[in-house]
Amino acid sequence: MTLEIAQPNLPKAPEPETGSPRYWGLVWKQFKKRKLNMIGLWVILILVAIAILAPLLANSEPVYVKYQDKVYLPILQKLWPISKLNLYPELTGVDLKDWKAKGAEFRYTPVPYSPDDYNLEEILEPPSIYHWLGTDQQGRDVLSRLIHGSRISLSVGLIAVGIYTLIGIFLGALAGYFGGRWDMLLSRLIEIMICFPTFFLILALVAVLGQDLFYIMLVIGLTGWTGIARLTRGEFLKLRNQDFVTACLSQGMPTRRILFRHLLPNAMAPVMVSATFGIASAILIESSLSFLGFGVRPPTPSWGELLSQAKSVIDVAWWLTTFPGMAIFLTITAFNLVGEGLRDAVDPKLKS
Repeated sequence: MTLEIAQPNLPKAPEPETGSPRYWGLVWKQFKKRKLNMIGLWVILILVAIAILAPLLANSEPVYVKYQDKVYLPILQKLWPISKLNLYPELTGVDLKDWKAKGAEFRYTPVPYSPDDYNLEEILEPPSIYHWLGTDQQGRDVLSRLIHGSRISLSVGLIAVGIYTLIGIFLGALAGYFGGRWDMLLSRLIEIMICFPTFFLILALVAVLGQDLFYIMLVIGLTGWTGIARLTRGEFLKLRNQDFVTACLSQGMPTRRILFRHLLPNAMAPVMVSATFGIASAILIESSLSFLGFGVRPPTPSWGELLSQAKSVIDVAWWLTTFPGMAIFLTITAFNLVGEGLRDAVDPKLKS
């Protein structure tokens, strides 16, 4: 006969607060369980690195010049903020081709073509060992334009989403914490802003003021904050009656510190998820506008602009639509994968 010893009912460990380092550690642990999440994250990191280092990856200027036992790195002048510094004043007004004729040692980037360099003798060449992704109607290297175009697409997504995330967090925090008139005013303002279609508003602004990337980012930023504001408002409504808020009020802590030091870190999880999806939407909007001819001004490279230029030769130059389309598809898919992974990882049912 065996005796069964009753196990004591031990209390469960409390769930970590959403603003604590332990919580974000659990979110990261949950996030990296799925391979697709990590693949999407790595794709985004690689794209950001390509955008930052674009002048070092695709440029007709030399990366390394050795002349008269002195080494120059002229490509550094293309990188911000180094471009603000005059590292080599002795190169001002110097034609490096003369140095090359005198025996100087030159080394170039992996893609030795600038995005605006055209060659009328290499028009619409298919992919080859010289032009890995082919050339366009002006003989410009497609890979170089794709690399530099990543700067436009990613900057629109990141800057525009950054603008409306800040606006949404600020307004949502005020409405959720104070309630009353603030909440009513924000709700009415959200209802008004939802009536403005972002895409057509950008088209109208471009028709009046002209094509400018700044207008695209500004309109997306000023019209896309409603979803972030709703999420922040809901989180603040849920958190404002918690014990730690009461403790802060009893200590006479200023409202600004309560809002942005204690409440905001605990409300950021759903905001991050929404912002990730928003970046993908902003990139798609910019690509659509550039495809229609209302985006960046040519010859500035953009993925949508590359697709727009390929419309007239789509039947003879398949590479002009395939590779920019793949770049847009891959980027949006990566951001959506990361957004879905974050959404699952910050689920309130997350357990340690």
